[in-house]
Amino acid sequence: MPLPDDQSAPFWEACARGVLVAQRCRVCGRRRFPPRPTCPSCRSFEYSWEELTGTGRVWSFVRAHPPLLPALAAMAPYVSLVVELDEDPVHLRMVGRLAEDDSDIAIGDRVAAGFETVNECVLPLWRRS
Repeated sequence: MPLPDDQSAPFWEACARGVLVAQRCRVCGRRRFPPRPTCPSCRSFEYSWEELTGTGRVWSFVRAHPPLLPALAAMAPYVSLVVELDEDPVHLRMVGRLAEDDSDIAIGDRVAAGFETVNECVLPLWRRS
């Protein structure tokens, strides 16, 4: 399970409130995920956290089968998605599990973020929209 650090703690705290967030550079405006101390575009250390709509498109996916990390093994098999978020589909992508039946998931399908609790950690969970 994730271990929050100084950079990622605000993301995990927002997930616990049912909100999806990402860092945004205060100098050039680029959003970034995963959290990190500097902007990949302008190298600024100045950033804020911004709430996201939580909507996007499936960029990639994989069907996970055991063996898996022990915390996730009971859910298998499941589909893990990489989602390009509507706010910045080129630079802003997040990973999470698909909530429902995966038999006909396809690249480009619309999804929306929800959340699930796994071993006391609240994780993004994607649903078709």
